[in-house]
Amino acid sequence: MQVSQDQPIYSEAPLQLLLFVDGRPKSRQQVQRLRAYLKELQAEYHFELQIIDVGQQPYLAEHFKLVATPALIKIHPEPRQILAGSNIIAQLKNWWPRWQTALDTYLKLQEDLQERIDENGRVSSPKSTISSVAVSAELMRLSDEIFRLKQEKDKLQEQLQFKDRVIAMLAHDLRNPLTAAAIAIETLQSNYSTETGEFKRLKPAMSAHLLKQARSQTKIIDRMIADLLQVARGNDTELPIIPQKIELGQLCLDVLEELRDRYTAKLLQVETDIPKDLPNVYADPERIRQVIVNLLDNAIKYTPQGGKISVAGLHRTTQKVQFSVGDNGPGIPIENRDRIFENHFRLQRDEGTEGYGIGLCLCQRIIRAHYGQIWVDTAPNGGAWFHFTLPVYPS
Repeated sequence: MQVSQDQPIYSEAPLQLLLFVDGRPKSRQQVQRLRAYLKELQAEYHFELQIIDVGQQPYLAEHFKLVATPALIKIHPEPRQILAGSNIIAQLKNWWPRWQTALDTYLKLQEDLQERIDENGRVSSPKSTISSVAVSAELMRLSDEIFRLKQEKDKLQEQLQFKDRVIAMLAHDLRNPLTAAAIAIETLQSNYSTETGEFKRLKPAMSAHLLKQARSQTKIIDRMIADLLQVARGNDTELPIIPQKIELGQLCLDVLEELRDRYTAKLLQVETDIPKDLPNVYADPERIRQVIVNLLDNAIKYTPQGGKISVAGLHRTTQKVQFSVGDNGPGIPIENRDRIFENHFRLQRDEGTEGYGIGLCLCQRIIRAHYGQIWVDTAPNGGAWFHFTLPVYPS
């Protein structure tokens, strides 16, 4: 606690005052006049005065709930009294005689109490009120520091949990491009002749297609690994996106081609309703590819053998395009349609299987990063319809 060096300190003084000051020039003049007047009083009356700079010790100002400085506070004897404003000296002149009367009464009570104590007993000097104020201020400072550290801890835990979620999400999504790249490479390898340097049983167009497929999938994997590293290093809780002009319908058709082996193996029918005049959207193509892959992956997984998957595009407004992926699987119960996008949320029927959960949570984060919406409702033929919106590319 800062104490004025030009004021004597009387640790046993029954009358104890605190003067709160600040560094404003106008306030400094008022404080100088007040300190001069207190010095005159101190020549005649016995009291303890401590001067506190609120800039250095804001906790004390908070402790006394001060809203303005300078302020003069009588802290002992009780009751506490605060003098503030531009006329502190006038207030002090008015209250000083009353304080003296109260002080005389307090000292008389102390003397009476001492006389009543047995001659072998001892009366310890009361603990300095100013010292107790300093202790209270330190406790408040420590309390604020604990609160600040708790906030930092909660923030760090939130960041760690976010990183864990993103890593789990990306690891989940790495499976699809890895599988596609592996199939393309294995097909090329099994048909390559070391003798002729050509691909047996593969037409040049198919060989070129498979090479392009392997190359594009490895680029997607590279982007995902970069995302993992960025999340591991960074403190942001938002997924980075690089929006550009993309043709959403063609992107979806490309993903369907990548997943052809999976849905043909289950004899699924794929129905597309993508208008030719569907406007381009302003989005990150690789991120939106992740969304479409996840939604189609779930649709394939939950559609029964011989069922149907639907894909549709809609120019919803002048600023939004809506895209939908539907199936005729078991659908999503109404009570779970909001929670289905929570990280690791599992429907009871899906315990022990992999599906709606990690991928849908990532889909929601990606669509929200594009200022879009994603939701689910019941498909006309049963099953689930997942819809999301994206901004139209400005023409």
